Amino acid sequence: MLSLSNRRRRAVTGDERGVAVRLALVYALRMAGLFLALPVLAEHMRTLPGGEEKETIGLALGVYGLTQALFLLPLGWVSDRIGRKPVIYFGLALFVAGGVIAAFASTAWEMVAARALQGAGAISAAVTALVADLTTPTYRTKAMALIGASVGLSFVLSLAIAPLLYGVAGIKGVFLTISALGVTAAVVVARGVPTPPRVNREERALEEEEKRPIARFWYSLLGHRQLWRLHLGVFVLHFVQMAMWVVVPRLLVEVGGVSLSNHWIFYGVTLGIAIAAMGPALLIAEREGRIAEVYRIAILLLAVAEVLLAWIAEEGESIFGLAAVLTLFFWAFNVLEATQPSWLSRAALPQYKGATLGVYSTLQSLGLFAGGAIGGWLSACFGSMGLFGIAAVLALLWYAWAPRAPLLAVK
Repeated sequence: MLSLSNRRRRAVTGDERGVAVRLALVYALRMAGLFLALPVLAEHMRTLPGGEEKETIGLALGVYGLTQALFLLPLGWVSDRIGRKPVIYFGLALFVAGGVIAAFASTAWEMVAARALQGAGAISAAVTALVADLTTPTYRTKAMALIGASVGLSFVLSLAIAPLLYGVAGIKGVFLTISALGVTAAVVVARGVPTPPRVNREERALEEEEKRPIARFWYSLLGHRQLWRLHLGVFVLHFVQMAMWVVVPRLLVEVGGVSLSNHWIFYGVTLGIAIAAMGPALLIAEREGRIAEVYRIAILLLAVAEVLLAWIAEEGESIFGLAAVLTLFFWAFNVLEATQPSWLSRAALPQYKGATLGVYSTLQSLGLFAGGAIGGWLSACFGSMGLFGIAAVLALLWYAWAPRAPLLAVK
């Protein structure tokens, strides 16, 4: 007789690869709400009343991550009860509304409030759980890796497009575009993603009997050292990424003399080189089973990039040196962003995979908030050099605790 989980998997219809691609697109479109603002928001905040302080700039960048972290697990839990799609639609509605408010914000604190509302539409856990609902275990790891790669790609495209868009349409155009992406994501879910079969009360009761004890559930989420190596890793990665963008746009202006509206040229070239170079690294990691080596190398190069950025901030190196260092950073960031969710999906307990990914996404969001808020404070207290130096230390600590071999599944 087929088990309950097997019967439900048999009921799922549609092409797994197509579903995974569309859900990765939804994930990426929403993450663009964060990334599109990164290259331009810090400079724009300085033009708003109350936006001159670096702490306020950092809060506007990072508050998105705080509210996202607060709502990820509750919305993930609700999606288990009422279904994934209603929660995704609700979260995207908040995201769209926040973008519209940000487009017309006239003060720094209105911008902070709008960014907080955007982040409250925290659908990451519901989307990853929907991926798990609609894919078989044999394809699920690839689907999770695809989501990770989509985040990296949205980061790449956003950094290249945002300065150009800002130069043409201003901050209003940037945030209205973000809201339009949210509407597009909702259409993709409605028209391109099947609804998984609901679980009736009898089936849910049987599933609860088949699950491990509740203590084991919490241990699998919060107490297992293997999982925390990845949870803390994604926190550091996004802390460093967000903290950098408190000062990188200004560094481009001061060191390279590149106006904000022309930053897209700089980002387009450096990101293009980084993406071309990351493909072979991911092939080596997956096909040759050397994911731990590639992962650790990427962390180490992330630390190297931060050290070099600290030196450039102090010495005023040329624009070519800054371009080379940011290319190195982009390569390391995108490799890490693509490999970590894949690892986590392999190591997590199958019946708690969605909840485990919810914890991972929460730590990712907390990293975004902490990087923006604390990054602004660090920049105000220690300058750009101090901020990059602390980011380098965090990356080296991450390197010290990072896995040295492929993670085994939690038992």
